[in-house]
Amino acid sequence: MKSFDVPIIYRSPLITAIKKRRKEEDRLKKDFTPTLLDFGPLQIFLARHFGFCYGVENAIEIAFRTVEENRETGKRIFLLSEMIHNPQVNADLQAHGVQFLQDNYGHQLISPDTLTADDIVIIPAFGTTLEMEERINRLGIRTEKYNTTCPFVEKVWNRSQQIARKNYTVIIHGKPGHEETRATFSHASAHAPSVVVKDMGQAIQLAKYISGKNPGEQFYEEFNGQHSKGFDVTKDLQRIGVVNQTTMLASDTQAIADYLKQVMMEKFNLTKENIEDRFADTRDTLCYATLDNQQAVSGMLQTDADLAIVVGGYNSSNTTHLVELCEEKLPVYFINNEEKILSPKEILHYNFHTKEELLTRDFLPEKEPVKILLTSGASCPDALVEGVINKLVNFFETDVTIESLIEQFV
Repeated sequence: MKSFDVPIIYRSPLITAIKKRRKEEDRLKKDFTPTLLDFGPLQIFLARHFGFCYGVENAIEIAFRTVEENRETGKRIFLLSEMIHNPQVNADLQAHGVQFLQDNYGHQLISPDTLTADDIVIIPAFGTTLEMEERINRLGIRTEKYNTTCPFVEKVWNRSQQIARKNYTVIIHGKPGHEETRATFSHASAHAPSVVVKDMGQAIQLAKYISGKNPGEQFYEEFNGQHSKGFDVTKDLQRIGVVNQTTMLASDTQAIADYLKQVMMEKFNLTKENIEDRFADTRDTLCYATLDNQQAVSGMLQTDADLAIVVGGYNSSNTTHLVELCEEKLPVYFINNEEKILSPKEILHYNFHTKEELLTRDFLPEKEPVKILLTSGASCPDALVEGVINKLVNFFETDVTIESLIEQFV
């Protein structure tokens, strides 16, 4: 796989050594057991897969290269929205003079009408809507060179277009307000009727319109803002295919697809042999990195531990799903950097359910060894994970150093 030129400040010598060793020992990625960092009184179990994915590294490389290439030109550089859902990376870009046109929810911060053909506009890793891209291009700004859309997001768009040509309606499993889902909806609805479902609950409600249990007119109120213009509930749910926001829980997407597939089989008396008459096979749209990270957390959770720490941006969808998986098994603390670990007694962490930061006391148990599971989201720099490890290690008396661990894995 291609390697990227990512700023050294995001790298970690320790994490790089660990990932390289694990890759050499497990090239087929079949082993999801965590890596043990044994400091004696503290044992940290590091997930098999975590941190920057292909799409994130690609986006960061393009963004910082654009800044460097235009340092002396005086050109203004804009991002349509956050590059990725990591506060450190976005703050670093802003420190280099990059300005954001929108916030995470598509609310305008700077009017595109103030742009000129001499400006540079970077499309973030999530992609953007066809409408926004056309608006930027009409100003004479070419976005091709500065388009950092993740290839796996584009794969979802291409798959949506393929099934649209076969007259399937596109069902998108995603968060309606998320940048990626808005972009995917825009691309899908340009070719076919489209509906966004945020979870299994909404999939079950959608099924009631497929089966005819709910009157069609209720659909437009229940899925207000989540269906394409001109959607006809009486005919546009006769043939469907499910694609996903790439950062959703893969198991959730598969469960929704399997459920709707069964609904179509019962509604139209289908068999496994003729199911494609009504339901498209779209399993190939699941992002490999999202799936790897989630499977790695599942593998990590097989380890007997006291607590888990998940590092990443609080608005990162893929990171919150890692937190969700951990919540099922043990106490989990969602933080965006090591500074949130205030002391051996106190930690500030984010509750994504209530969207508030909480202070928990006595989060480290008074026992030895303390066993901690550790992972991070796909937009989290490895340097932040090493920062968390360092912070935790400093709370314990140990002769094991980060340097000695690096030598061990190298």
